[in-house]
Amino acid sequence: MIDLHLVLITPEIPANTGNIVRLCACTGVHLHLVEPLGFFLDDRATRRAGLDYWKNCDLKTHLTFEQIQDLLPDSRCHYLSARARQSFFEHQVKPGDILVLGPESSGLSAEFLSKGDRKKDLCTVPMPGTGRSLNLSTTAGIVIYEALRQLGHLATEQNRE
Repeated sequence: MIDLHLVLITPEIPANTGNIVRLCACTGVHLHLVEPLGFFLDDRATRRAGLDYWKNCDLKTHLTFEQIQDLLPDSRCHYLSARARQSFFEHQVKPGDILVLGPESSGLSAEFLSKGDRKKDLCTVPMPGTGRSLNLSTTAGIVIYEALRQLGHLATEQNRE
């Protein structure tokens, strides 16, 4: 496993979470889901989207985001929001970092972002077009691969060993 964590705060759409399970299994990134979930993990649509990758995904569920922070006290967080001004591509990712995404319908709430210094670590995936926001699993793929690029984990030879 790679020392990188993806957190989904109260995900709502089973297919997105299934796709992200597959993404995390293929990239070796730890996946954390914060309840309540908008579906059951054993839901047919969720399982189908993740195919047979569930067994290869390091997946943990948590009642609160604070439980993750207690579990990973030295980890820095990058909070992704379509409403942020700073690009994620300007953030420096380090081993152990946590990439945090909110629910599909609303993103990370103002209440969530108002706790501690979270707003200073708020960032976005730039969208030069006219859309409101990217799909959750698309955003997860973009930020995971940028983080892996920064951490030097994308060499083809390294992945074949």
